[in-house]
Amino acid sequence: MTRLKPQPWMIAAPARRVMAALESERAGCARFVGGCVRNALLGEPVADLDIATQLPPATVERVMLDAGIAVHQTGIEHGTLTVVADHHPFEITTLRRDVETDGRRAVVAFTESWEEDAQRRDFRMNALYCSIDGEVFDPTGGGLEDIRGRRIVFVGEPETRLREDYLRILRFFRFNAWYGAGAVDPAGLAACAKLKDGLANISAERIWIELKKLLSAPYPVNVLMDMQASGVLAAVLPEVADLKLAWRMCLLDKEAPDAMRRFLAMLPKDGDVVASLARRLKLSNDEKDRLVYAARDETAVSPKLTPQELRVVLYRRGPVIAGDLAALAQAAGVDEFGDWAKLMADIAAWVRPVMPIDGQDVMAAGVAPGPDVGEALRKVETAWVESDFTLEREALLALLP
Repeated sequence: MTRLKPQPWMIAAPARRVMAALESERAGCARFVGGCVRNALLGEPVADLDIATQLPPATVERVMLDAGIAVHQTGIEHGTLTVVADHHPFEITTLRRDVETDGRRAVVAFTESWEEDAQRRDFRMNALYCSIDGEVFDPTGGGLEDIRGRRIVFVGEPETRLREDYLRILRFFRFNAWYGAGAVDPAGLAACAKLKDGLANISAERIWIELKKLLSAPYPVNVLMDMQASGVLAAVLPEVADLKLAWRMCLLDKEAPDAMRRFLAMLPKDGDVVASLARRLKLSNDEKDRLVYAARDETAVSPKLTPQELRVVLYRRGPVIAGDLAALAQAAGVDEFGDWAKLMADIAAWVRPVMPIDGQDVMAAGVAPGPDVGEALRKVETAWVESDFTLEREALLALLP
């Protein structure tokens, strides 16, 4: 028997309240499952708490309300309820088996069998269950072995799991980036390569979410290379031709991964191509702007800049874009012996100066409201920036027409 030593999330009062409410209906009917069990066994941080239960959703709702625990029907059609105990959310799902799948969504039937529920999960290390007292259950017979070896292995036949949900192709690589060690499972990799065209059925938003999570892993380069070799990378990111710059970027930011900079390092220095990709993946406006500005901007940012030149770049481009341009330049090998650490620290510490005059001052000086106000401000601002932001209010007012 494998027993998980008491975890803070397991012994906390909210978790005990929820589990006690479920087991008031039937002893042993509820277990923690998935990420919280996996990460606890791996020694990784635990974020979300999921619970699997043999009780049907209506019974779960009744026992929770009887215990004074709030219930939200967040996924009732698939047997999932979100309950909130003492301000802590828990996702409770009735054990299920798949009746029908279409490559993304499944029609499910409820079951009381832990084995049937485990068989519909993606990876064996995600099909581990844990009782409130720490006893770990491994219905697939391979989850604990995978934890010990940090191997990402599909439950059952890989192609079957992927045809149930093609998003699992990207999850396979993402989980390898975060939790895997050594070579990826060859059977899983072969199945992903064979069925990669199924990713066309997945929404752009879901693909981008998975890519960002993968790129946030401490060192995802080896997994990205597996994705490229298998053809999966080209299926979702045909714009990517070379991973050399991304490899260098991941080495540089390993201690503080920046998924957006790593993504930038994978893309061509072509604003139009990057803008098209951003639209296809339905990135947020902030994400799109960050990628496109860096792809189009030719400003050289390196330790060779004087302090004044750096301040001008920071004022004109902002610290995020300036930081991206600097990181890309460093990864590309520009000024190999420069003090990049100081440059990055200066960028991070920069505080944007505020020009001492504004549009109201321009109009008070006699400029009529309209485009002339903006034009006058731009001319004064240029002089202020060129002075290294030292010209004071009276000097700037004297420059107004």
